[in-house]
This record gives sequence, C-alpha cells and structure tokens, in this order.
Amino acid sequence: MGTRRKSRELAMQMLFQGDLGKQTPEEVRGLFWPSRDDVDAETRGFAEDIYRVATERQAEIDALIESHAENWRLERMAVVDRNLLRASVAELLGYPKTPAAIVINESLEIARRYAAPESVQFLNGVLDAIARSVLKQRLG
Repeated sequence: MGTRRKSRELAMQMLFQGDLGKQTPEEVRGLFWPSRDDVDAETRGFAEDIYRVATERQAEIDALIESHAENWRLERMAVVDRNLLRASVAELLGYPKTPAAIVINESLEIARRYAAPESVQFLNGVLDAIARSVLKQRLG
C-alpha cells in the first residue's frame, strides 16, 4: 500500500475515533498515535494534514456533504462512510493540486476495505458531485 493511501486511511480512522468517542482533535491525537510507532514521518504528516483540515473545516465539509448526499442526513450515514467522506472532502479542499479523480479513487479503495459493499456506489456519487461543485467554485 502506498504512503498516501495509508495516510488517507489513518486520517479516516482518526475522524472515526473522534466521531464515535466524541473526542476533541487533541484527545484523538493523544490516543491514536502512541500505538502506531511503525508509521513513518511522511505518512503521519499527510494523515495529520488531512485530519487537521477535516476538523478545522468540519462545519463547511459537513454542509457540502449534506447538500450533495440527496435524502441523507449526516447523522444517518454509516460512521465509516461519514468519516471517509469528511477525509476525502478535506483533501479536495486542502490539496487542490491533487486531481479529484485520484482523491475519489483512493476513497473508493479504502471503502472497499472498511465500508459495506453498497457504500462504494454511494460514496462515489457524493464525492463526484462535491468535486464538481468545488472545481466550479475554484474556476469562478
């Protein structure tokens, strides 16, 4: 598995932990990293960057997700799906030079590992709509 995919997985896991445990970002970091001393600095750094964007811009990210996930409220989504969407949208917003297709594809690969089989199509649709919306805003 590549460094970036591992970072994306770790960011999603951190968001998942904070969401389920109702923990602050500081609490998540304090509990998450001590058991992962095998993670190299580059992988950890990118995971932390995605996590930081996701937590600092959570209200904006959640609003984007809800506005593009037709007939789905965030709290009704599966926890893995919700936090994978948050991590992916954080990367779309925080790393505009990374092609949206790569962010979406990586998200779907992670979903195949952690989410329910039916989640892949749902995540693809929501992320594609958000990516088009974000790109449209950037282009003005």
